[in-house]
Amino acid sequence: MRSFLTLGLLLCAAGAQAQAFKPEEIARWQQQAKQISVVRDNWGVPHVYGKTDADAVFGLLYVQCEDDFARVEDNYITNIGRLAEVQGEAGLYNDLRARLFLDSTQAIAIYKKSPAWMKQLLDAFAAGTNYYLYTHPTVKPKLLTRFEPWMPLMFSEGSIGGNISVVPLERMKAFYGQRKSTSWINNDFEKLDREPVGSNGFAIAPAKTATGHAMLLINPHTSFYFRPEVQVTSEQGLNAYGAVTWGQFFVYQGFNPNCGWMHTSSNADSMDEYLETIEEKDGKFYYRYGKKLRPVQVQKMSLAYKQDGKTLRKEFTTYRTHHGPVVGQQADNKWMTVRMMDTPLEALEQSYLRTKATDYASFKEVMKLNGNASNNTVFADSKGTIAYWHGNFMPKRDPSFDWSQPVDGSNPKTEWQGLHKVEELVQVHNPVSGWIQNCNSTPFTVSGPSSPSKQQYPMYMAPDAENYRGINAVRVLSRKQVFTLDTLIAAAKDPYLAAFQELIPALASDFQSVSDGTNPPQGEVVEAMKLLRDWDKRYSKTSVAQTLAIYWAERLQRLARGRVPADQKLDYISFTSFTIRNTNPQEKVTALQETLDELTRDFGTWQMPWGEVNRFQRLTGNIEETYDDQKPSLPVAFTSSAWGSLAAFGAKTQPGTKKRYGTVGNSFIAVVEFGPRIKARSVLTGGESSSPNSPHFTDQAALYCEENFKDVLFYPEDVRQHAEKTYHPGEL
Repeated sequence: MRSFLTLGLLLCAAGAQAQAFKPEEIARWQQQAKQISVVRDNWGVPHVYGKTDADAVFGLLYVQCEDDFARVEDNYITNIGRLAEVQGEAGLYNDLRARLFLDSTQAIAIYKKSPAWMKQLLDAFAAGTNYYLYTHPTVKPKLLTRFEPWMPLMFSEGSIGGNISVVPLERMKAFYGQRKSTSWINNDFEKLDREPVGSNGFAIAPAKTATGHAMLLINPHTSFYFRPEVQVTSEQGLNAYGAVTWGQFFVYQGFNPNCGWMHTSSNADSMDEYLETIEEKDGKFYYRYGKKLRPVQVQKMSLAYKQDGKTLRKEFTTYRTHHGPVVGQQADNKWMTVRMMDTPLEALEQSYLRTKATDYASFKEVMKLNGNASNNTVFADSKGTIAYWHGNFMPKRDPSFDWSQPVDGSNPKTEWQGLHKVEELVQVHNPVSGWIQNCNSTPFTVSGPSSPSKQQYPMYMAPDAENYRGINAVRVLSRKQVFTLDTLIAAAKDPYLAAFQELIPALASDFQSVSDGTNPPQGEVVEAMKLLRDWDKRYSKTSVAQTLAIYWAERLQRLARGRVPADQKLDYISFTSFTIRNTNPQEKVTALQETLDELTRDFGTWQMPWGEVNRFQRLTGNIEETYDDQKPSLPVAFTSSAWGSLAAFGAKTQPGTKKRYGTVGNSFIAVVEFGPRIKARSVLTGGESSSPNSPHFTDQAALYCEENFKDVLFYPEDVRQHAEKTYHPGEL
């Protein structure tokens, strides 16, 4: 009876789901699915093969939904501005921000005008996702029961967060929520209180490799499980392997048989804030431009949100000038607008077409679309070329203005003067040093002595500061004469923590000063100080000194953070110097004693090896993971990139835990050699699947935690040899 009832419920659910789709489109999807093969290898990695690029996109979206539909849906709920329909009123300003810059009406219009080849891919995106929902009736979406082909135009870059994420929600709430606060400090300092996200990219020229072939390191740092590992292939020349952001139909960081591309988050200034001088006349708003007043564009916007099981709506009156939407207010008559890249079709075209590039020349040609607004690019190809571009979408501006601050919107001289050509960007091409690195840091150390000269470029092109990862990368790559895949992996996980090169000597000096005083430290704190003095500043699972150093430095930085002037901008390196200067000797020593007390209270002893407190754990596969000290976890040696750890593992205590669990850092990692035949190795955080019932939920976790890699199966014969399952989409 139970089996019969279960079957009946499934059939009813299938019927209800089927009613959402028309018979003719279901028949079309079923026919297209027959042209697509999926091979899951022994790590669960999907290798998608289609006759056309559209077939491959169909299959790619289908397998992504198989592995983690929740994240596919969540990305689109966020990017199309419907978060409040799931989260409630708290999500309204996320939705408002998204729709101020691009709404579905605009995206639909762009879709209709897209070239035929792009329309085919967009249609295939929707078909593959919807076919998954049709064939999996027990899957219950939170909101999106049908995916539309215009949706990827609102999610056209693979970067975490995207461009609009830099527009502060609190600023928008103050304006559109009609709060009394009308000013703010434009200060990046708060980001120092968060775990850094970004990426590392290395490229090695043939002259510095044992085989004479160029090599590439792909090492994004994101929130865990942000991207799965895939291969997508068609008979129309597509053959890309790498990391794809959930719900997107292009490999964001990866390689094909001819070249590879690695994106690192950039501070290249691709967007600007304008202060608009507002005047009100007869109940209407105008903004000054030159000697004239222009009417502010006004639009009513109705946003849905969920409350107590009901769908309600909130009305907003939104404003914009020719610079962009109004996102805040700085003074009584100064409204702030933001101008940024607003060419989603070009962005999506570039994101896809670069995966089919064949060499440096063709990759550079794709970059002329100027559709990448938030990332740098590290590149290598099979012809032996290595290259780097700092940013891509780069407006030309009058260099006499400080573009790091809001500029006067009434002054016509602050207008953009077109875009810089790709040739004008900060870049390197086959540097004499034989290597390239970028770790979200300045491009002016990207190739050691072969780096570009800062004086040759306007300040807005590369305001990025140096960071401790960049320092470590230059040190590692400079000292090695010949690289193999193994030594490139070793370079990527060099354990030196450069930040402590300053912090520990400062503590030691101040500790000595306090020791020479009238109330010298005694007992365990003296023993702890000796461990820190003797520490080699390299991470290790067994290092007690590393535990002491990180807990102590975090505590000291919390103390210093409250002393930073509100208008002072600090990067990670300058904040370290500020912390050293603005804490006195006794405070540094007291922070060490408090660290010992904290560790003893939490673990019964302060002598805790780092691997005992720094753990990897995956229990549920939910977007919001849970953690439990009483359940299995794995030790991890590497640590936060804030300290210079090239291999990044951002961990913190979670609700109810004493140990720290990683949530952000190394995700998909790969090393690639571009010879006549691709050789590559990779590892993924945890595993390919989000289901705890899958054998591929945590099958890569041990590799990941030990910083080891698996062989990439790139060629069909290798994939077949290690095939676990072969099927067409829709087959159970």
